[in-house]
Amino acid sequence: MSNYDLVPHANRSRRLGPGSFEDVKFKIGEREFCMFGIPTSAFLICLMAGLGPAMAQTPAQRPPDRQAPAKASSGTRPPDPTRDPNTPGYVKAKELPDGAIPSAKEDGNFIIGPTHNPAPEMAENEGVPKGDVFEFTMESKDSKIYPGIAREPNTFAVPDPADPNKVIVNSYPAPYTRRVAVYVPKQYVAGTEAPFIVGADGPDRTLFTALDNLIAEHRVPVMIAISIGNGSGDAQGSERGLEYDTMSGLYAEFVEKEVLPLVEKKYNVKLTKDPDGRATTGCSSGRAAAMAMAWYHTDLYHRVLSYSGTFVYQQWPYNPETPHGAWEFHETLIPNSSKKPLRIWMHVSDRDILITRDNYHDWVLANEHMAKALAAKGYPYQFVFAKNAVHCDRGVKAQTLPLALEYVWQGYSPKK
Repeated sequence: MSNYDLVPHANRSRRLGPGSFEDVKFKIGEREFCMFGIPTSAFLICLMAGLGPAMAQTPAQRPPDRQAPAKASSGTRPPDPTRDPNTPGYVKAKELPDGAIPSAKEDGNFIIGPTHNPAPEMAENEGVPKGDVFEFTMESKDSKIYPGIAREPNTFAVPDPADPNKVIVNSYPAPYTRRVAVYVPKQYVAGTEAPFIVGADGPDRTLFTALDNLIAEHRVPVMIAISIGNGSGDAQGSERGLEYDTMSGLYAEFVEKEVLPLVEKKYNVKLTKDPDGRATTGCSSGRAAAMAMAWYHTDLYHRVLSYSGTFVYQQWPYNPETPHGAWEFHETLIPNSSKKPLRIWMHVSDRDILITRDNYHDWVLANEHMAKALAAKGYPYQFVFAKNAVHCDRGVKAQTLPLALEYVWQGYSPKK
C-alpha cells in the first residue's frame, strides 16, 4: 500500500459551484500537508487512482461532477523580458568588463556579460587526474519519505477561485526511478572522511569535470560529489516539485537517510558529518531545494551554490507557515531570523523567468531580493547578475562554475 494517509480536516469550508469543497489534510511519508478548499471527491479519486499494481499506467480519474483541469497550452510562453541590472530597487552591483568574472575571494554583487566564454576548467585537460564516476538507481517503492506522486498529464495548476494565492492541482500516487551519480576523485584515499557536495537534477557531469581540474590545482578540497536525479515531472503536483519547492528540511532528510548511506556502502567512501564540509547546489527549483537543505538543516550543510534560484511561489501543497513558498526566504525568513552559518554563491540572468499571474513569480526580482536580504544580515555571499543570458543559462554556468565552487569552499579546513 501507499504511504499516503488521508485525515479529513475539522472544518468544512464552502461550496464553489457543483460538488462539495473542504479542507483536506494528508500525509506523505512522515509529513502532514493541508490542501484548502478543494473538491473532496476529486482529491480522493486523484490520490487513490494510483494505489493498485498498475498505478504507473492508470491516470487519475476525474469525478463527473467537476470540470476538467486546465489543459497545458500548445503555444509557447512569450519570451522573458530583458531586465536592466541597474533598475531602481535592485542591489548596487559592480559591473565587470565583458568576459571578466569576479575573484573567488570577493563578496558582494557583480554584473557580468554579455559574452560568456567557458572557463578552461570546464574542459578535460591532459595530465589532470580524472575521478571515477559511478551510477545507481533508486526506486520509489523503496523510499519511506518520497513514495512518488505525479500531476495529471497535460494539465497545470489553476488558481483556487476562493483564494488566488492558492492553486488546485490534480496529483496522484505514481512510481519513479531516480538516477544518482557519484564522483570520487583520484586523490581520495578509500575509507577516509571526505567533504562533499550534493547536487540536484543530476547526473551533472560538468560538475565532475570542474572538480577534476579544481582539485588538481588545490583550489577546492578533495571532495566527493553526489549528483541526484529528481523524482520526475515539474512544478506543482509533481514529484520534482514536491521535493524541491517544499519549504522544509524534508529533502535534506531524504538525502541524509536514504541516499548518503547507499553512497558510503556502495563505493567505500566516508562522508564527513561536519556541516562546514558539506555543500549543496542546484539550478531553478533545484536551487530552492539546495537553499532549503541548508536553511532548515544548518546541522548538515553550510555552503550553498545557486543558478537561477526559484525563490518564488511554487510550493504545493499550500503551507500556511510559508504562504508564499520560497519567496518567503527573502520576504520573511532571512530578514526575521538570526544569521545562520551559511556561505552562498548565487546567479540570475537578465532574461530569467517572469510569470505575471501574481506578484511572486519574477525570478530576477526574487534573486535581487535574496541578495539584499543576505547583505542586510551580513552573510558572506557573492551574487552574479548575467547579461545576455536566460534561465539556468548553460553558457553562464560554463563560465562561472569553477568560480562558484572555489568561492563557496573558501575558508574550509577539515576538523582534526
